[in-house]
Order: sequence, then C-alpha cells, then structure tokens
Amino acid sequence: MKIAVIGLGYVGLSMAVLLSSKYKVYAYDISEKKVSDLNDGIIPFHDPDIPKYLQNNKKNIFFTTNKSDFLSDCDFIIIATPTNFDEDANYFDTLSVEDCITEIVNVNSHCSIIIKSTIPFNFTKKLNQKYNFDRIIFSPEFLREGSALKDNLYPSRIIVGSQSEKGIQFANMLKGLSLKKDVKVILTNSSEAESIKLFSNTYLAMRVSFFNELDTFCYLNNLDAKNVINGVSSDARIGDYYNNPSFGYGGYCLPKDTKQLLANYKEVPQEMIKAIVKSNETRITFLANEIVGRAKSVIGVYRLSMKSGSDNYRSSSIIKVIEKIREISPTFAIKIYEPSINSNSFMHCEVVNDLNNFKKKSDLIITNRLDKELNDVKEKVFTRDIFHNN
Repeated sequence: MKIAVIGLGYVGLSMAVLLSSKYKVYAYDISEKKVSDLNDGIIPFHDPDIPKYLQNNKKNIFFTTNKSDFLSDCDFIIIATPTNFDEDANYFDTLSVEDCITEIVNVNSHCSIIIKSTIPFNFTKKLNQKYNFDRIIFSPEFLREGSALKDNLYPSRIIVGSQSEKGIQFANMLKGLSLKKDVKVILTNSSEAESIKLFSNTYLAMRVSFFNELDTFCYLNNLDAKNVINGVSSDARIGDYYNNPSFGYGGYCLPKDTKQLLANYKEVPQEMIKAIVKSNETRITFLANEIVGRAKSVIGVYRLSMKSGSDNYRSSSIIKVIEKIREISPTFAIKIYEPSINSNSFMHCEVVNDLNNFKKKSDLIITNRLDKELNDVKEKVFTRDIFHNN
C-alpha cells in the first residue's frame, strides 16, 4: 500500500510519522526548507515523540516537494493543509484543500482522499457531489500542540466520516497503529464527522470561557478564584480538568472553529454559540484594561505561546491582549520575551531575549502561564494562571 500526506504541520507530520511505522509514506510540503530539514532529521516544531519515531521509521518515510513522486499511484492521499478562518468571508478558506483534490482527481482515478484539515459543515458532501463519487472522506483530528504524535498513538477516539469499505479500511489502519487498548471507532457520514470536530472544539472553548468568566467574577468581587473553582470542579458531573483561568482561549483551532460553527448556524436558532465567541472577546478586553490600569510605562510580555511545551503562538490569546492594549493606550512601550523569535521586533514591539534585561526593563510583566523563571520578579507579574498547569 502506498500512502501520501500533503501538508507537514502538526497534523500532517504526526500522521505521516504514525503511518510510517507500518506503511510506505510519501510526505509532501510546499516548503523546500521544511522538507530539507526533515530529511536531515530536524523537526519544524516542538513534539518530543516525533524525532524518535522518525529515526526508527526513516526507511518508510520519504519527504518531498515533488507531487509527481506519489500523486498518480497512491492508494490513500491524506490532506492536512491549513484552513484559516476568513473574517471577511465569515468562512474557512478551504482553497488549499480544494486545489489538492483537483490535482489528485486529474491524475488518480482510484485513490481514497482523506481530509484531515478542519473544514466547514457539508464541505465533503458537496465535493463528492461535484465529482460524482464517494472517494473523499473526512476524518477529524483531535491533537494538542506539543503532543500531536502521542495523541495519534493514544487517540481519544477515531472518527471517520464514511461507512464505505474504504472508510472502514482507513479506520482500521488507524486503530491498528494505536497503542491504546479498545480505542473507540465511530463511523459516521461526512457531515456528522464535520459536526463532531466543530462541536468538540466549541465545547472546549465554552469550558475555557466559563472558568474565565468565573475568574472575572471572583477578581472583581475580591474572592479567591482557586477556592471557588475547586469547589465547583469537585462535582463529578463538572470535573476537575480544563478549568485553569487564562487570557482567553486561543491557538490554531478553537478561535477559528467556534467562528465557523457560528457561521454554520446562520439558519438555526441559537444564543450559546454566539456567546462563546463573544465571551472570549470580552475576557481579552477586560484583562487588557486591567493591565493598562496597573502598568506605568513599559509592559513586558513573557512568552507568546499558549502553554508550556509548545513553541507555537499562532492566534494566541496574549497576542490579542497586546492588540487590545495598543487600542486602549497606544503610548505604552511593549517589550516581548520570546526565544523562538529570531528578530529584534514583533508586531512593532521590541523583542528582548536576554531574560534579565527583559525583567529590568519591564514595569509590569504579563504572562498567560507562569514559569519558575519569573519567581524572582513575582511582584511585577500579572497573570490569571491559578493552578500552574495548561
């Protein structure tokens, strides 16, 4: 069996490495540097499990920038290209996925096309109708940044949006590679699988928003939020997890998926989905005002990533806080400590990657998650990280 993966971000690379433990895999990306680095064993993001698996399976995985290496004769082609939310169109930008499918269909008449990119409701159904076949299958991913391969090896569930022979085959391939005993496999139609992905991430966003609004209430009423959250979360129906206050939900998935689900509710009565999106904006505005009220002249931003163990800061909430601070009070100097940035500036802010110098220059230091590196300047730090976990 010959398998290809198009797009080598968190989703695509972890999927390619997972499959290479048993199958021959062609892993494609448009970036020549990324492919060159991967051929040299250099991983483009932080994920501690990938290097070891990549080393063990390197005979089965072929990194390439040439689609002609695999496009015409693969049995399965997995698409994991980015689908960012277009604010103007109020819809996912799915052009990269559609372009890939057009290329595949033109040269390969038999392969199954598996979409791992997050897509809107009914997207797969419309594409299959367009090409008059059922070879396009959506199979959502549920991965965390920094542990993408681990989440593939120990999946919470395997969902494939097809009950066809090929859909069942792909589900069994993933199950056969799972190290988790008795992993649940759910076969649905394509639109149900798309809904599962969007509703799952929107529920997580709702939970983050709930505990953030609880924290705002405690903050303004001089209550110990830790005590209140512990009391609330001790109810087994609520659970003691995913309850640590933050600067808001962020990252690559939750902001765009909640907005896409809201857009898909256009003809459906709702209030909660709209409130989840609005709640995050309200939280960011509230915290930005608090920060401006506490700061003197120089605000230091300690790390842009959403959590420890991640080097990704795409759409992170702290970036939204920076933007809101600028909007409220453009006179403040903002300095950023982010070792993953190899530049002297970011978002027109000075990047100071000498930690001691950063601490000295900052009147107030804001951070989404506390780190022991800030222990000596605790009196300067503003955070809503209560439980010191992600």
